Amino acid sequence: MKPGAWAELLRISALFTVPGDALAGAAAAGLRPGRGTAYAVGASLCLYEAGMALNDWADRAEDAIDRPHRPIPSGRVTPRAALATAGALTAAGLALSARAGRPALAVATALAGTVWAYDLKLKHTPAGPAAMAAARALDLMLGATATGRAGPARPGEGHGTRRARHAWGAAALLATHTYAVTSVSRHETHGGSTAVPIAALAATAALGCAAVRSGGTSAPTATATASAVTAAASAVTAAASAVTAAGYLGTAAKPYLHAALNPSPALTQQAVGGGIRAMIPLQSALAARAGAPGTAAALLALAPLARTLARKVSPT
Repeated sequence: MKPGAWAELLRISALFTVPGDALAGAAAAGLRPGRGTAYAVGASLCLYEAGMALNDWADRAEDAIDRPHRPIPSGRVTPRAALATAGALTAAGLALSARAGRPALAVATALAGTVWAYDLKLKHTPAGPAAMAAARALDLMLGATATGRAGPARPGEGHGTRRARHAWGAAALLATHTYAVTSVSRHETHGGSTAVPIAALAATAALGCAAVRSGGTSAPTATATASAVTAAASAVTAAASAVTAAGYLGTAAKPYLHAALNPSPALTQQAVGGGIRAMIPLQSALAARAGAPGTAAALLALAPLARTLARKVSPT
């Protein structure tokens, strides 16, 4: 078995979209990334790759007709190896999440169950997009929960464990984007849908607005110097929020529009790829919106890497 076949099976170009879930979750909860966040990122990567391997194992008969070039139907990866890999990666993901504490393990277990249910049963049902959206939301909450267990909150934010629940708003935004991408992906083999890309485009516009940090009056400070520092920090955060939200809109909107105007399989697949890559600037925007511009900048740096690798290995 050649490494290239495994890279294709596991969609390694889409891996760059995964760490941002945990980091955005920590930021949305008002928490500093720490050891627990690292465990969450590792668990997320394992569970994501488990889902990729299991997806191709479950779809091997369908792919033999529609995508005979895929690793399993082409004979480059055996079904048994793909299934074993999915099981091993799931176990590894749960083990890593357990290192971050029982709450993180509970979230990771729910995430793993959702991934397996989607691939084995729900993918081709009306519940498929909702299941995938739930998986991304749980992945973000895994980061918030793992960080809250092992790391402190930012000053004035309260205890980390209590803060984790505040990440649900960011999880809902990421879930909405995932629902839109997954809905479009259901037509990438045969094309033909105009309404779905239009709906995804509308959702992207709404999410881009929601991801921008809202303005407001800062809390009173003791001195003029402290007030100036607070104002400067707020300005940096607002600028980071606007830039990352614009990056999100620019990545997702154009391919959705092209697929809506011409719903061919090729353009629909490009729309799906754009939607997957757009998760990175969206995660970055969610971090900036939560007041973590450093995390936002680090995540945004992953976008060009994902785009470059996607030219070699398709994320879909």
